[in-house]
Amino acid sequence: MKLTNKLSGFLKTVFPQNKTEWSLLLFFLAAYGFFAAHIALNYRIIFDNRIPWDAYFSFDNRAIVMTGGGFERHPLAHYFFDMIRNVAKWISGGKYDADFRLTLALLSTAAVSFTMLHLFKYLRNIIRLPVWICIFLVLFFSLFSTSILLSFTPETYTYTLFLLVLFNYYAALRLRKNQPVSPAALILGTVTVGGLTITNAAKVFIPVLFENGLFRRGKKFLSAAVRGIVAVAVFALLYLNRLNFDVQRIFTKTGEQYEKFSNPKITPLWDMITSWFWGGNMLFPSFVLRDYHNKKRFEYKAIFMDVYTGWAPYLFAGLVFGLVIWGYVTNFKNKLVQILMVSFLVDVIIHVVMKFGLHTAYIYGGHFIFVVPLMLGWLISYYKDVPLKRMFILAVAGILFIFLLMNNAFRVQEFLLFLKVFYA
Repeated sequence: MKLTNKLSGFLKTVFPQNKTEWSLLLFFLAAYGFFAAHIALNYRIIFDNRIPWDAYFSFDNRAIVMTGGGFERHPLAHYFFDMIRNVAKWISGGKYDADFRLTLALLSTAAVSFTMLHLFKYLRNIIRLPVWICIFLVLFFSLFSTSILLSFTPETYTYTLFLLVLFNYYAALRLRKNQPVSPAALILGTVTVGGLTITNAAKVFIPVLFENGLFRRGKKFLSAAVRGIVAVAVFALLYLNRLNFDVQRIFTKTGEQYEKFSNPKITPLWDMITSWFWGGNMLFPSFVLRDYHNKKRFEYKAIFMDVYTGWAPYLFAGLVFGLVIWGYVTNFKNKLVQILMVSFLVDVIIHVVMKFGLHTAYIYGGHFIFVVPLMLGWLISYYKDVPLKRMFILAVAGILFIFLLMNNAFRVQEFLLFLKVFYA
């Protein structure tokens, strides 16, 4: 009976439970699916066996699909993408053709669509906002550049976004009931989230630090410590098993990756942070093209994001940041808000302080940009009894929504033109 209840609880957490949730999920499956299918069936950009990396916005589609990426950053992604690749090859009859690309794209569509569902569930069931505000914030997030790009991109970021939003929702449900994160969830979260991107493993343990009475009761602290140790041990054993327990390889490759992706660029630091790390994961900037080749005489065009030009995009990024900080300050004593912001701080340290991958930080949004709609939700909730301030926040968010829609629709058209010219 207990196992049955746990299974039932898991299904209720992951899948839609009412007409609104089903309608929302089906809407995004249809909208993102149409977009993904159009790209997969008409263009080679999602997967071309001749293109090793960086065809669009530094996503390494081929490397991720074929190998799961480098073991130092994606320890267990190899197993996950082996399964995805085999499913896609089974559907395509073993060919790397349009059917293969379509399968990869639609799996990404499903992951991002379920992300939208769990975002809605968090806003509705945890923050307890009215349905129309929840839908507005989900639609706002659905137009972010990260959401649009990941909806058809077979990458670790796509599935990490889904897993992080799901885990944050699950953890919030547990903490709202003053229940600890279960050992099974902690292990599963560490293996899946950390297995796809190792730095995200730390985020799985953040909710544990905010469990009720953790640092006041020795028994609870011991329980949390044991759960953490077991989860880390399981993850470490799986990781080391993949490397045949050659620990030295981890340190060598990690050092090489840090040197490669942390070198300073000509672009000013503040602009990389504003235009790429923060803004670029929401609002598309303009694009630049570069010439690449695969070292086997195959040349191809690659598209990248430029920094913002003009005052409007910078104002957009600044206003969103201001609203997020406002939401954090007003809800500072709320442990669920602290969990979100501490999680975001992990990425700030990695990309802004340590400068890892800052020159292409617009691809890392799947790790943290979901914090934006959730923090806006907490801010709106704080002023539920102050109608004037609430309407002011919603009015600002509405203006940002319109600008986001217009800008990103225009940039998507530019991206599709790039595909038509170079990848048809």
